[in-house]
Amino acid sequence: MTKIYHNPRCSKSREALQLLQSREIEFDEVRYLDNPPTKTELRKVIKLLNLRPEQLVRRKEKLFKELGLDSEALSDSQWIAVMVEHPKLIERPIVVHGDRAAIGRPIGNIVDLLDA
Repeated sequence: MTKIYHNPRCSKSREALQLLQSREIEFDEVRYLDNPPTKTELRKVIKLLNLRPEQLVRRKEKLFKELGLDSEALSDSQWIAVMVEHPKLIERPIVVHGDRAAIGRPIGNIVDLLDA
């Protein structure tokens, strides 16, 4: 099973989607800005990525600074809650392929995931 957390406005996200299509891989497309992941779902993805929750946060996003997160020391649970409430802060694209996942920045990360 393959799933892509996708933002159609993002060129890297569109590139990842095209990669899956070009390889004729069946996948579920999750437009996470319209349908944000639950805390449980986000925890699973973070575990598959082998990251700390704060490593999945888009720190250069304007919203990050507006929320004052640049001066916050949050727990893992708090970071997850922030991303669920503000999915725009979630790094993208994320592809989950079987029991592994990768962030498509650079797109080579997804190529490596699919080729493994």
